[in-house]
Amino acid sequence: MPELPDITIYLEALQERIVGAHLERVRLLSPFLLRTADPPLASVEGKTVSGLQRIGKRIVIELQGELFLVVHLMIAGRLHWIDKDAKARGRNVLAVFEFSNGALSLTEAGTKRRASLHLVRGAAALRALDPGGLDVMSADLPTFAARLKSENHTLKRALTDPHLFSGIGNAYSDEILHRARLSPLTTTAQLSDADTERLFEAMKDTLTHWVELLRTEAAARFPEKVTAFRDAMAVHGKYGQPCPVCAAPVQRIVFAENEVNYCARCQTGGKILADRALSRLLKKSWPRSIDELE
Repeated sequence: MPELPDITIYLEALQERIVGAHLERVRLLSPFLLRTADPPLASVEGKTVSGLQRIGKRIVIELQGELFLVVHLMIAGRLHWIDKDAKARGRNVLAVFEFSNGALSLTEAGTKRRASLHLVRGAAALRALDPGGLDVMSADLPTFAARLKSENHTLKRALTDPHLFSGIGNAYSDEILHRARLSPLTTTAQLSDADTERLFEAMKDTLTHWVELLRTEAAARFPEKVTAFRDAMAVHGKYGQPCPVCAAPVQRIVFAENEVNYCARCQTGGKILADRALSRLLKKSWPRSIDELE
């Protein structure tokens, strides 16, 4: 799922291309994408794009007349820029936004249609789509600490809860916790002030680092390599590979369609965190520490 760094780079690329342009029409190729009926989608035709913003992991296209197109890419949704007079290519195109100077296509890989498009009118209607997560890039330490400890969750859940923090998902939470040297299953109530400050600094440093890295990668081009699995990541998607800090094999916990990736030596004092399904199957054969795997 595109998260804060990816959405930031998308917005920067769109800023150069569509702000000030006219939205001539939206071609909806999947009826499941649009989640609102009023105002009608045709009401955006001919409107000028006045701005862009991010709400959590959502991209907001602001149009004259207080109209807002809100795109949530979910896990497999991606955006692609199409130069003027070129045709949208590829499979799984859900919608094409035709501007006066080019077009933006929205695609979604796979068969599950999770990406969404809302069209709302007015600031109040836009606020209703905001889960309320804290803007982590502008927050200070006391504000972050208060929000973090407002509910008692594991750190993994807290960081990825859109009602608590804005824009952090499965991939970057793994990277943040690895940088902070904290277990993903530590609860927020267990954190010391020093732990909280270390987590805050790791969050800022990780997200800033990845925004800069993705910005350099995209250069002046529209970002086309948006993925949750990147070679330069320390632990996310690196199960079994050596941790870049200590060289111990990266571990994971799999649940539903998500997974937690972590380094046992750097983050859990060498303890292997039990995967509910696998540890139940293996019972006594389930390793209890990183040393048992080496």
